[in-house]
Amino acid sequence: MGVYEDWNLEPIINVSGAVTRLGGAPMPEAVLDAFCAAAREAVPLDALQGVASRVIADATGAEAGIVTAGASAGLMMGAAAILAGWDLRRMEQLPHCAGFPHEFVMAREQRNGYDHAVRAAGGKLVEVGMHEIVAGAGVRRAETWEFAAEFGPNTAGVLVVYDAQGRPPLAELVAKAHDHHLPVLVDAAGELPPRSNLKSIIATGADLVTFSGGKSIRGPQATGILCGRRELVGSALIQMLDMDDHFDLWAPPAHLIDKSGLPGMPRHGIGRALKVSKEQIIALLTALKLFTSGAYDHELKNMRRWLQDVALGLNGLPVRCHLHVADDGESLPILEITVDQAALGRSAWDVCGRLRRGKPPVHVGHGKLDDAKLMINPLHLTDNRTATLLRRLREELS
Repeated sequence: MGVYEDWNLEPIINVSGAVTRLGGAPMPEAVLDAFCAAAREAVPLDALQGVASRVIADATGAEAGIVTAGASAGLMMGAAAILAGWDLRRMEQLPHCAGFPHEFVMAREQRNGYDHAVRAAGGKLVEVGMHEIVAGAGVRRAETWEFAAEFGPNTAGVLVVYDAQGRPPLAELVAKAHDHHLPVLVDAAGELPPRSNLKSIIATGADLVTFSGGKSIRGPQATGILCGRRELVGSALIQMLDMDDHFDLWAPPAHLIDKSGLPGMPRHGIGRALKVSKEQIIALLTALKLFTSGAYDHELKNMRRWLQDVALGLNGLPVRCHLHVADDGESLPILEITVDQAALGRSAWDVCGRLRRGKPPVHVGHGKLDDAKLMINPLHLTDNRTATLLRRLREELS
């Protein structure tokens, strides 16, 4: 019996990867140990975030960084920093932005559910461009001039969802935004690996970048990184800290928050609901150190073996298996199982549902069910889980 069984909940076999709805990535023992050790002592959270800032700055090449309550929280706090700056009245007013710039210009093709975080901070999204390739109506995507054409007195900044093949190129868009003295906020939540993205995205000149801490970095699921320009990161921090202190006694980290430039102590900011615990901060920093050192790369050999065992074990069943192995030495291998729906007598959708309802429940990647494909991500696999996974797959594919 495990801790979940104690609460009458059956653990699943997760081969969808580090998805939030299934709890994120497994944390290494060193990260769990750091989490528990941090719980045994007390430290001021602003001082701890000051330490985190130096660690994150070293890992990313940014001026500063903080640990947030996930990448979405990083987006919200990044937007809040751009909207309010160091203006305490604006901080108090958010998410109501009457009287000051609050529009974020972004490519129409990049709209997604996660940009709700920017809207929750008070930002209004202004869409530009077309993705005519997807529409089957042409060959063009969003272009830099279209962003510039929308810049005006109500523009607070630019929002970008990072894609290495995105258009317009990020560095070009950043340069244009900076010509108009506008900051650029980048959502790079799922853009690790490669590890090089930690530095290369900031190197484009982007003002703020947010990464997930609970995916490839393998920190606590409810953690993220917000990094970038010091004055913006500091503003984000001051809007999420517990501010129940006396201004004369308050001693925030000076390299992030210049207390002498403030007229007083702000009230709790819009990010107070997005607080991060000392345990989460320490665990994330520990995981970040492992990730940047390449400590997870040695696991790829076992992951490939597990997926090969699954593919071999499905021989003779109405499926085709294809193992995708990246050549970067960092990315996880993925097993693609294509179901012969006519021969099996049921669809890939049916198989996916039956896998979830069986014992134990199995959650496969479901992004390609319309193409009759089940996607197997090995991040959570072990020898025992692989054997159980193969048994369950054979049950539903026979």
